[in-house]
Amino acid sequence: MQLDQTWLVDLAIIGLYFIVIMYVGLKFAQRENTLADFALGGRSLPWLAVLASIIAAETSAATFLGTPGEGFKLLNYSYLQILVGTVIGRIIVAFLFIKPFFDLNVYSIYEYLETRFGRATRLAASGTFLVTRVLASGARLYVSAIILAVAFALVTGSPLTKGQELAVYLVAIVSITVLTAIYTSIGGIKAVVWTDCIQATVMLGGASGAILVLLMNMPEGITSVQHFYNHTAMPFFISGTNSDASLWQNIKAVLGADYTIWAAFLGATFTTLATHGTDQDMVQRMLTAQDYKKSRLSLILSGLADLPIGFIFLTIGILMHLYFQQQPDHNLPQKNSEIFAYFILTKMPVGLRGLLIAGIFATAMGSLSAALNALSTSATRDFTKSSGEENTEGGKSVKTARTLTFVFAFLMIVVASATSYFVIDHPTSRIIPIVLGIFGYTYGSLLGVFLLGLLSKRGSDRGNIIAMIAGAVLVAALPQVAFPWRVMLGSLTTVAVGALFSTDKSKALEANS
Repeated sequence: MQLDQTWLVDLAIIGLYFIVIMYVGLKFAQRENTLADFALGGRSLPWLAVLASIIAAETSAATFLGTPGEGFKLLNYSYLQILVGTVIGRIIVAFLFIKPFFDLNVYSIYEYLETRFGRATRLAASGTFLVTRVLASGARLYVSAIILAVAFALVTGSPLTKGQELAVYLVAIVSITVLTAIYTSIGGIKAVVWTDCIQATVMLGGASGAILVLLMNMPEGITSVQHFYNHTAMPFFISGTNSDASLWQNIKAVLGADYTIWAAFLGATFTTLATHGTDQDMVQRMLTAQDYKKSRLSLILSGLADLPIGFIFLTIGILMHLYFQQQPDHNLPQKNSEIFAYFILTKMPVGLRGLLIAGIFATAMGSLSAALNALSTSATRDFTKSSGEENTEGGKSVKTARTLTFVFAFLMIVVASATSYFVIDHPTSRIIPIVLGIFGYTYGSLLGVFLLGLLSKRGSDRGNIIAMIAGAVLVAALPQVAFPWRVMLGSLTTVAVGALFSTDKSKALEANS
């Protein structure tokens, strides 16, 4: 593939996207002069904007490229059953977690844990979030560079060496991270939410356009698509069990499978409780709503929206599989995560090609900006001496938060670079299990202490630390367990161990007052 004049249109679209995003992000520069504005936006954002922001944050570049890769490889919609559990989990979060956070007027949700248990629990939980979010968001970040690596290989006409591929990844990772950190540090949470609205629109528009292009350009016509769907078994729910196997063999099989009905209704529900109830990154945007009722509405509707979004991206993968079956391409990448990027660059019409490339950058920047804002807010609020300065114009707290935004951006660049090296060295790796699997090792412990505080009168500072360690150790000791189950096992272990310790009476009274 050679770059011709038609690419000027696509490059103009991509450039316009970056200009709009930076303008919207920077327009809030003069409005975010306190930590209250920087972190919560004055709790004044409309629920529709919060809804769009949640969707944009969830739909990372890993989803944009990884989910079509799942559809291409698995040729079914079994991934969607996991999303059923996310709806159940969000409903529980909406009615169990959100109101206490609003009632306490928290900036960092880990402040609740100090009120309920003590400072050690708060710091342990916040520290768990900081480390896990840097690792998970960094792993997601590398995906945004896939499109450039594929494009570079096509332009040169030969596969990239590992060194060349890594260099392309590094340039893209650093560029996207620096740009995102600039508007996030200046514009705060309002910049995050409003740019997320733009990014969600670009993403969904580009993905819908990809399906239309695939249907209209199928080599054997649209009737071949109908025939394919009519004669190909595409189960939605998969039990993962075998009637001829023993009970223990079936339990092992279910716990080792990524997508089953059991993982959907149990594993995915617990995972969503953790990611949407105990992760500052996700909860912080919910706290920008005008009240907890509007926050609940945004959260529940975002779960319902995930189902059609997941369907769209899986359909892209399935249709690409059919397309390349009918029109084989010896240049098709071996990595599932690169196939959609290859299709965009080689098969998409002018204009839509640029929109889809912008969509990849949009998903990356949307999830990255939210993570940077949440990390800097949590670190500032939980680990620095900024108490009492939240509403002071130009106070030390907001300056600290802006500085920490760039510190965490640097850490994510390091993680994304390491992830790129790993994937280049292991080309058969799948994106979704890598990204979602990271949460499983620590978020079970995080969820456990919140559940202990919200659902019981047990638990103590010292006991919670022991319980969190026990939950993490159990999950680490079971590497064969699939990623949807890790949070559930870790959280149940943390609750069970933490419940052995009694709560300090003064803390119990404070939490109930």
